[in-house]
Amino acid sequence: MFTPNGLARAAVRFKPASFAGTFVALLLAAAIVSACGILLETGLRASVPPDRYAKAPVIVAADQQARLTVGSGDDRHEESSALPDTARLSDALVARAASAPGATAAIGDVGYPVHRVAASDGVGSSAHEVSATDGPGPSAHEDSATNGVGSPAHQDSAHLTAHGWGSAALTGTRLASGDAPRTGEVVVPAGHGGARTGDGVTLDTPAGPKEFRVSGTTTADATVWFTDREAVALSGHPGRVDAIAVLAADGADPSVLARQVSDALGHTSGVRVSTGDDRGAVEDPGLADARELLTGLGGSFGGVATMVAVFTAAGTVALSVGQRSREFALLRAIGATPRQLRRSIATEALLVAPLAGALGCLPGIALATWWFGQLKEKGAVPDDVGLRISWLPLTIAVAATMLTALGAGYAAARRPSKTKPGLALAQSAVERPPFGWIRTPLGIAALAGGGVFAGVAASQTGDDAANAALGVVMLFMLAVGLLGPLIARICASVLGLPLRAGGPSASLAAANSRANSRRMASAITPIVLAMAFSSTLVFMHTSEDRAIEHQQRDAVTADRIVSAPAGLASDATARAAATPGVSTAVGLLRTSVLVPAGSGGDTWLENAPAQGVIGTGRELAAVQDLDVRTGSLDALAPGTVAIDTTLAGSAKVHTGDRLALRLPDGTKASPKIVAVYGRGLGTALVTLPSADLLTHVTSPYASDVLVRATPAGAERLAALGTVTDPSGYATAQSRDRELNAWANTVMAAVLGGFAAVAAVNTLVMTVLDRRRELTMLRLVGSTRRQVMGMIRWEALLVTVAGAALGTAIALATLIPMMRGLTGESPYIPPALYGSFLAATVGLGLAAALVPARAALGRAAARP
Repeated sequence: MFTPNGLARAAVRFKPASFAGTFVALLLAAAIVSACGILLETGLRASVPPDRYAKAPVIVAADQQARLTVGSGDDRHEESSALPDTARLSDALVARAASAPGATAAIGDVGYPVHRVAASDGVGSSAHEVSATDGPGPSAHEDSATNGVGSPAHQDSAHLTAHGWGSAALTGTRLASGDAPRTGEVVVPAGHGGARTGDGVTLDTPAGPKEFRVSGTTTADATVWFTDREAVALSGHPGRVDAIAVLAADGADPSVLARQVSDALGHTSGVRVSTGDDRGAVEDPGLADARELLTGLGGSFGGVATMVAVFTAAGTVALSVGQRSREFALLRAIGATPRQLRRSIATEALLVAPLAGALGCLPGIALATWWFGQLKEKGAVPDDVGLRISWLPLTIAVAATMLTALGAGYAAARRPSKTKPGLALAQSAVERPPFGWIRTPLGIAALAGGGVFAGVAASQTGDDAANAALGVVMLFMLAVGLLGPLIARICASVLGLPLRAGGPSASLAAANSRANSRRMASAITPIVLAMAFSSTLVFMHTSEDRAIEHQQRDAVTADRIVSAPAGLASDATARAAATPGVSTAVGLLRTSVLVPAGSGGDTWLENAPAQGVIGTGRELAAVQDLDVRTGSLDALAPGTVAIDTTLAGSAKVHTGDRLALRLPDGTKASPKIVAVYGRGLGTALVTLPSADLLTHVTSPYASDVLVRATPAGAERLAALGTVTDPSGYATAQSRDRELNAWANTVMAAVLGGFAAVAAVNTLVMTVLDRRRELTMLRLVGSTRRQVMGMIRWEALLVTVAGAALGTAIALATLIPMMRGLTGESPYIPPALYGSFLAATVGLGLAAALVPARAALGRAAARP
């Protein structure tokens, strides 16, 4: 019974309430760690089974990652970034792949959007026609309408996909009528637009509108088929294919065939040969984005969340051990050795932590499952990707809770175990000073480091500012944890000044807080965590959103914007410009490019939104005010580029320099910078002529046409697409940011919710540990109302101090971050911040008053 193991079992058995707070903290920590670990593993192992390429055992495709070698010597390494669009292969490789031993055929596959065009008024104009099989869209009346000047009506957002007929062997598509296509012919879906075999149709392709004869029909929906050669020629990327599907005889080993195909290709640079589920990654480009998102959530956010969880759990364990200082002092007084005390604490941790960790994995799995399901619903993860739940992240979560409990318990027991037996009881009755030989110097160093990082972040722009700002919040949080007792003593002294004049209860609360700074620090720290991280994540989004809205509103000077999510007609800009009443029309092709970012401009490649201008720079300036700081948009021409100031600062380039970027398909380019502007967040970080983009994107159609027009001319634009004014256009653009807003909110809820529960847990533990103190106050004549008033004032002091410190840390992070990212100060909505503050104070009061009321009730019930 009196061995260390027996003491630990007896403590857990007969005083379970003393370990309840520790159990809750460790359980929550395990939930956070396991949830983030599951998302990380899912991102690393994410795959989708092949669909279109299921019948081809081997797929050859270009590397869909842009790779950049950075550093030198031993630090030399390769950074990779997913390409915004599809990288393609030379169609000359098709014959070489087919020549591999064991290959029966090789099919060069291409796929791109096309739109059906039908004659509308007999004067050579055409209208984009959308049949019922195309999906939801405007009414037939709208589709056949013209603007009175012979220009075609707009296309619907639904569109057709074009392939070469040879790839029909991959999908099992069969003719419903007619014959396979020959040059100048096309196979269309049966019943599409009423087209039948022998009819003539006009299709708007990436190579421009062209007339075809319908040679046959199929039962496939929304797919048209050209000859293989014509499909490549019309793709906008002549001589290049998306992928090569290699067919093999029945029973052939895919891995052997893959090696033979690689040998036949001669290990061509940038070519990847895939088998198994890796073929699905070639087929579904969204998988790469999903992997990046999930690994970012599980890795980057998971690292921060795990640190916060472990940090908070360790504080709770330390508090639990510290509250039993009198018990340990008594054991030392009756002869227990330091080794026996440490072993007893270790045994208690091993009795509590494994069960807490194992049970914590259950809500962790539930959280990961919900989070993953929400990402799927919002389209951020392909439907075929499944959540991976294995033993590895769960084991890591349990091990992390055990190590946290052991480490925190040993650290907290170090002082009482080393105290001389004769002094143990005396020292346990006195509050230790708020200084420590190890904690205080480390805390001061962390505080100084946070200040240095804040200065660095304020002097940087773009991602450099964001990365430095992350160091600010981490170092300041570490400083709060290490300097907690000292900070609590300062807060109690400062905030206690007005309390001294607030009556007996308030004065007693101020004195109690000063005398028990370590107890106050244990309650303040999780509140600071909750306030700092939640405010940083949420107000980072509100600040970015406000800056983007301002820039969008100020940038668009056009009278009307014509839009179509799937792309407008290839000649929509020209037709808009020819519309009576229109003085200027500029088309914008929306895509992304990869640009250098980081220290020195060559650390990594970052995805940057880009707009390709269909028109001149002078015309663009008439419909879009980019707030040009240096240079001029008049010089915008093929081989040149204009960029945003944040990108210029991140890449360390100026007007007149060349920007080494990667086009959407990974092609390297070095356009000359002719202008640097200030409203890239609301428009695009990169602006370049559409001619430089057309052959490097899958869909070369403009998504928007910005128009200066009279009211009468604006009405005629309805024939081209959805027409909105600048305010309506900005509202539609804001929907694209909903996923980021939701992601930030969820991360804030996860971290803030965990820290809030930890704060409540800590407050409950501290109040319950003071039952003897509260009973003594009642015995010496304090009324129940006075005691509850003292608890109330103490809770207010703790929550206000924690909220103030958390807000200060959030501001120290947000101010340099937002100035670097947006050039503006952070925007904190008063109502939202007020709700954070009210929730913090409300939870703090409830967590202190409820157990205090229960403790006083039990004390009054005793004889």
